[in-house]
Amino acid sequence: MTESNDLTAEDRKIVTLARSARARNGVPEGAAVRDETGRTYVAGTVSLDSLKLSALRTAVAMAVASGAQSLEAAAVVSDGPDVDGEDLAAVRDLGGAGTPVFLAGPDGVVHGAVAAG
Repeated sequence: MTESNDLTAEDRKIVTLARSARARNGVPEGAAVRDETGRTYVAGTVSLDSLKLSALRTAVAMAVASGAQSLEAAAVVSDGPDVDGEDLAAVRDLGGAGTPVFLAGPDGVVHGAVAAG
């Protein structure tokens, strides 16, 4: 478990961005990732008839499509109790096994952090 107070300012920022995406779009999840240059990519759940993506996989895809070479950290805001394995795999593919993924509730309180690997 990681207390919100233990996060760096940059990590708190991606949690806040993920929370905002979830609330603004009225979707089940919001996510944000930070690449190796400090740029952030923010996304919500995609749920179309022909395309279903979690918020975190969408944020990773946006980073890749924008030319990111690696990830420093990721955050997911969700009602769920944990981060989906496929979401962790997407973060691991771009950021490596040690990339931290923070899980927060809709209130923005971080309930835990896991390594992508």
